[in-house]
Amino acid sequence: MNPGATRINRASRLRPEAHNRSSKGIGMARIAGVDLPRNKQARIALTYIFGIGDPRAKKILEKANVDAFKKIQDLGEDEVNRIRQVIEDEGDVEGDLRKDVQMHIKRLIDIQSYRGNRHRRSLPVRGQRTHTNARTRKGPRKGTVAGKKKATGKT
Repeated sequence: MNPGATRINRASRLRPEAHNRSSKGIGMARIAGVDLPRNKQARIALTYIFGIGDPRAKKILEKANVDAFKKIQDLGEDEVNRIRQVIEDEGDVEGDLRKDVQMHIKRLIDIQSYRGNRHRRSLPVRGQRTHTNARTRKGPRKGTVAGKKKATGKT
């Protein structure tokens, strides 16, 4: 007897819906090339898509006529398709938006603006101080000490 088969039978006896999940909802929703988490509410899950924040997610769900507090796993195929259609109609998300942002940064670098030079040198762009802090942009400290003597080996 196949051990995998007994596992499925055991699970179906404990939870009858375990093997028949497809009738309840869609499971994993893929919108704009992003797999949305199944166990989150629709308004939260949409924010996993680059370019969609909380306010835009609420507007999208209103236009698609979908309950914002419904979990992704409980959405039907038609509801997911309506959400997908609204996002396509509105435009800029994920790849297109990332490309636009990169093009704007490249333009600033090409015209050698102050902001472009800050981007090129990987320094903060929006006026933050760099004497201390700014470690996210600058990376870890170098750790070199001026005038430090090197250890001499025995000869």
